[in-house]
Amino acid sequence: MNKTVWVINQYASTPDTALGGRHYYMAREMAKKGYTVYLIGSASHHLLREKPILDATFKLEKVEGFKFVWVKMPSYEHAHSKKRVLSWLLFPWRLRKLGQVIPDKPDAVLCSSPSPLAFLGAQWLARKFNARLVFEVRDIWPLTLTEIGGHSPKNPLIRLMQWVEDRAYRDSNAVVSNLKNSVEHMVTRGMARDKFTWVPNGFSKDEVSLNTPLNSKAESQLPEGKFIIGYTGTLGVANALETVIDAAEQLKEHPDICFVLVGGGKERSVLQQLVVDKELANVFLLDPIPKVEIQAMLARFEVCYIGLSKDPLFRFGVSPNKLFDYLYAGKPIIYGIESGSYKPVEDVGAGIQIAAENAEQLADAVLKLYAMAPEDRAAMGANGRKAALEQYEYGQLADKLSQVLFE
Repeated sequence: MNKTVWVINQYASTPDTALGGRHYYMAREMAKKGYTVYLIGSASHHLLREKPILDATFKLEKVEGFKFVWVKMPSYEHAHSKKRVLSWLLFPWRLRKLGQVIPDKPDAVLCSSPSPLAFLGAQWLARKFNARLVFEVRDIWPLTLTEIGGHSPKNPLIRLMQWVEDRAYRDSNAVVSNLKNSVEHMVTRGMARDKFTWVPNGFSKDEVSLNTPLNSKAESQLPEGKFIIGYTGTLGVANALETVIDAAEQLKEHPDICFVLVGGGKERSVLQQLVVDKELANVFLLDPIPKVEIQAMLARFEVCYIGLSKDPLFRFGVSPNKLFDYLYAGKPIIYGIESGSYKPVEDVGAGIQIAAENAEQLADAVLKLYAMAPEDRAAMGANGRKAALEQYEYGQLADKLSQVLFE
């Protein structure tokens, strides 16, 4: 019998409106396997590049085998807007009307964080339709807001979120997360350990199989004849890319080695100014490229770099999308993230793990890989590609998620 799932993620998107990301790929893969999938998200949030136009409260859109349900919400421009908080409260209330617009009733309802408040609407729907209820955690709230944001646990909104988080762990039929060790937090909030399943982010085999070439502009911006340590993705504070600039400064006397940062973000101008101030000729900042061209760009690197700031919450694990693109690319990886016992590069022999925000260790790792025999670097890359194909391909991950949804 055909099974139907409603996937609720307030910040979901498609590649045409933003990044697409986890739930777009999961929905597409599950639809291929014969499931009926509705992906439900807000039509107005700060991550959307292009916002859909709605004439009513809901809009159904066909997207590559599944249906996207856009929910009309108040417009706001940035992540710290007070209207964003309003949207957290309004979104679960609007979800209650979904049964009037979606023709296929759910066998399972999956509700994804970060804001846990949407769970209240998801639970109401699951009870109404007697559906299996699955709670997904991609960012541990309100712990993130108290440990990192500095908000008091006694704040009324934080207390509400805490109440909802605890309720979600207690009342859901199952809990999934892309953070491998988040279960250690969940059990402290009263969740039964056997409810938990780790389903990481991954890469799309369909996307990488397109073999889309690099656009001519990006091609022309790449340095020739250099040993390139490359980064692709957002140039943000959390990505700790000033560490790269500091490491580049330490390696100025090695003319064959350079760093290439591909992407946009709030830190781009800061990084560019650092390059100018330090008079670095070994750092190149390239404009963002379409996601389908990422593998073509990675093919031009000798080494891929990924790093994050020293965030104590990373002890529960991380699941950055670029990591899986890097692994599939078959290039050695320098992994500058302190992610607890989750060591996805070191454990499979795909590169070198270093301390977060440590420019000296980064420079040392670069020199070690530079001095390494090409066949040894290739062996590291092959280990990473093998891990990507065995653990992180979205078709396989969709199977794992389906087992949780329809167990």
